[in-house]
Amino acid sequence: MAIKEELKEEVKEEGGGKDELEALDALEKEAAEYNKDAEIDRILKAFKLDAYAVLDLQPGVPESEIKLCYRKKSLLIHPDKTSNPRAPDAFDRLKKAQTELMDEKQRTTLDECIADARMLLMRERKLTVDSEGVKNPDKEFKEAWRRKTVEVLVDNEQRRRKQIKAQMQEEGREQRKVDEEVESRKRRRDHEVQWEQTREGRIGSWRDFQQKTKEEPGKKKKKMKVLG
Repeated sequence: MAIKEELKEEVKEEGGGKDELEALDALEKEAAEYNKDAEIDRILKAFKLDAYAVLDLQPGVPESEIKLCYRKKSLLIHPDKTSNPRAPDAFDRLKKAQTELMDEKQRTTLDECIADARMLLMRERKLTVDSEGVKNPDKEFKEAWRRKTVEVLVDNEQRRRKQIKAQMQEEGREQRKVDEEVESRKRRRDHEVQWEQTREGRIGSWRDFQQKTKEEPGKKKKKMKVLG
């Protein structure tokens, strides 16, 4: 029997009235809101590049557990079920984390980063896979592993952004080349059109010159007077 029902039974057995039952309901609602607020706060504080941390799951869990965890948490913090103003942000982050873990490629990348972080931590501490602290990690090792995972994920994200930036710059250069070629072709076309449009005028001027020359066949050049 649920705790709530047990308390209600106790109140009834002790002769409690409607006011006490309403007080129990109010306490339950308050506790539920506290749980929602606590979960919203946890999600927003979790490292968002680590989808496992956002969902509060251990790496390597099966898809069925990911789906179940998401379903429970999404129902708990759904914006329609709480007045917490940060619920929409937490819900969106939760949904994004679930989507990433359900995507095989993204999940593989995350798992590789987590494995790299474990290997780096082992090297720093001069441990091997057979070391007791690795086979049966304590709380301190797990926390250190998570911190190292954050470092690896941040480094990975920085490299990804640099690659995107470099790609965009290269695409920008290629686009400028295309734009310059288009502009050059346009200038050539405009010049050809203008040349063609003035063709009749040039021919007419030449004809006028020829005609004028024919009309003055006997005209001689003036001799220059020699001085002295």
